[in-house]
Amino acid sequence: MTDLSVVNTATLKAFDVQTIRRDFPILSQQVNGKPLVYLDNGASAQKPLAVLDAMDRYYREMHSNVHRGAHTLGDRATAAFEGARETVRSFLNARSTQEIIWTKGTTEAINLVANGLAPRLKAGDEILVSRMEHHANIVPWQMIAERTGAKVVPIQVSPEGELDMDSFTTLLTERTRVLAITHVSNVLGTINPVTAMVSQAKARGVITLLDGAQAVPHFQPDVQTLDCDFYVFSSHKLFGPTGIGVLYGKAALLEEMPPYQGGGEMIERVSFERTTWNVLPYKFEAGTPAIAEAVGLGAAIDYLSHLDRAAMETAENALLQRANQLVETVPGMSIIGTAAHKVPVISFKIQGLHPSDIGTLLDQQGIAIRTGHHCAMPLMDFYGVPGTARASFAFYNTLDEVEQLFTALQKVQRLFA
Repeated sequence: MTDLSVVNTATLKAFDVQTIRRDFPILSQQVNGKPLVYLDNGASAQKPLAVLDAMDRYYREMHSNVHRGAHTLGDRATAAFEGARETVRSFLNARSTQEIIWTKGTTEAINLVANGLAPRLKAGDEILVSRMEHHANIVPWQMIAERTGAKVVPIQVSPEGELDMDSFTTLLTERTRVLAITHVSNVLGTINPVTAMVSQAKARGVITLLDGAQAVPHFQPDVQTLDCDFYVFSSHKLFGPTGIGVLYGKAALLEEMPPYQGGGEMIERVSFERTTWNVLPYKFEAGTPAIAEAVGLGAAIDYLSHLDRAAMETAENALLQRANQLVETVPGMSIIGTAAHKVPVISFKIQGLHPSDIGTLLDQQGIAIRTGHHCAMPLMDFYGVPGTARASFAFYNTLDEVEQLFTALQKVQRLFA
């Protein structure tokens, strides 16, 4: 254990986490008289100065509505807004900005796709999801299934928290029309074998959607390599602002799908006899968009692009390894989800303690975690628990913070023991 600890420390020093932390002003505050230890990144990550400054500059220097303003501020706003779209395109390696749709977040993006695919579905068709999905990738499909007569079918999960690939292979049949799967589990941290799953699904003509909300904060996906039809994520988990997200979709499918909402911007021409739709991506962007938020997301991606992503992933893995080492120091503590390939997330329970009590007592020590069912009730049912406590790490967390978490958990356990 000592050798691994030394390696971890060296890795984080090479990544210069202390310098990075200075880019995130919120991390320097105290909570309940203790230095903040923020370990709720899976719910929402903190924002670097680059994002705050970009959004402030937008409002101070260029705010206007976009695309049709015949004045300088309109031109500046449009350039910043569409520049952010190009930044997202490059981040995902999409073929064109036509394939990048702004949404309110992952949830709206999945709802948009589900509604857009509804005309393709009929009674007897099946939509494959998994038992580890966030509710946002279950409920929209259930609503569409109720409308169309299709059926939502869950892929099973192993006790270790990995997708049961035998279950997947068995369930992928001639009735399957859609595969909607999380790239990374928000509860377990499991990185799913989505490339292989998409390949198998495509061989049967199945449309594929990947929920990347928990993946993009930790590694950079390539949608052309993945070859998925749709990829969705939220800005606020990617160190950007709330209120905006991204839907990547292959242009041919987006062209076939009907608009999700009607109004301004998404039209070409309106008359009382007939309305025609705008070109991609604007066909799916009704109304005034979240301009400042798009600028902020672009700034977040630009910020990440200046980091050594490989070193960042290594540093995050060091945090996870150290956390796994320290589990044995807390009597009665066990991890839910021990997959071989994970991002730095640990969902856990402590015998005799309710998750909400753990969260409250940690908060008194300045440590922020998430407790509850994490919008994944079917997964909680599978493990036979009402909920868990969850610590989710980001690249700005430190080994000292991991130690502080487990020191605090030891205090909590002793208090109740």
